[in-house]
Amino acid sequence: MRAFYCDHFVLPLPDGHRFPMAKYRLLRERLVAVNGHLIRFEEPAAASWEDLARVHTRAYLEAVRAGTLESREQRRIGFPWSPGMVERSRRSVGGTMAASRAALDEGTAANLAGGTHHAFADRGEGFCVFNDVAVAAHALMAEGRVTRPLVFDCDVHQGNGTAAIFRDDPAVFTCSLHGEKNFPFRKETSDLDVALPDGTGDEEYLEALGSALATAIDRHRPDFVFYVAGADAYHGDRFGRLALTIEGMRARDAFVFTACRTAGLPVSVVMAGGYASEVGDIVVIHANTVVEAARHATRASDGLLRAP
Repeated sequence: MRAFYCDHFVLPLPDGHRFPMAKYRLLRERLVAVNGHLIRFEEPAAASWEDLARVHTRAYLEAVRAGTLESREQRRIGFPWSPGMVERSRRSVGGTMAASRAALDEGTAANLAGGTHHAFADRGEGFCVFNDVAVAAHALMAEGRVTRPLVFDCDVHQGNGTAAIFRDDPAVFTCSLHGEKNFPFRKETSDLDVALPDGTGDEEYLEALGSALATAIDRHRPDFVFYVAGADAYHGDRFGRLALTIEGMRARDAFVFTACRTAGLPVSVVMAGGYASEVGDIVVIHANTVVEAARHATRASDGLLRAP
């Protein structure tokens, strides 16, 4: 399976910043060391400004490009502006575009970043500068390779930017499983929202997941799936408020990939959020997602990655 990485394009952050930037490098290193035989690692090209303009307003793109975002806009994103932020964000979107095209050719592919689902057409928010899945979906539809994509979002925070971008687009179905009382506190309306109470554990979550995915596939009849596989439903996540175990998270991934393969649907998977106190836990959860994707792509039978 092909996996696209851009961790060497570092978004410079001040000391003590709460975003775990190191997780991307650590994720790739772990995958190379433990499961490199399953995965072909590739560096993506940056998304072009024309690609981004299919989703984002010209005014917003110019402000990002020129470094003229106001202080309040930078605070809403959660990152200080820098040329490195711009390049990293474009590479992350490029990774999702490349993974999506690879998934069409090979069935499954991954971006070892992405899932920036809080970015709206005219602004960034919640550590998200550009909406990578929205840009990739528009690119595939513009190329005529996809007509009815499904965005299946399992990050613990609702994909509010994605829901807003596709609100009036019947070609794209947005489904979000998220914490009912978690950020964003003003939710947008997806085509299917599943709001979960604080403390939801493995069994309840997997039941809701199965129902939501079956409903989304039945209602929309998609020809492609974007799987936003956040690591933050984990019980050890600082911002999660749900109670899934690492094994429950792996079971979530296995269910999604199995259901999509059974339905004959190509899947592009992106990492999205993860904020556990121990960065090693975040890395293991993300790595399990990628390995599950690779197993379903190659029918490999290696042992599970587990937390140290």
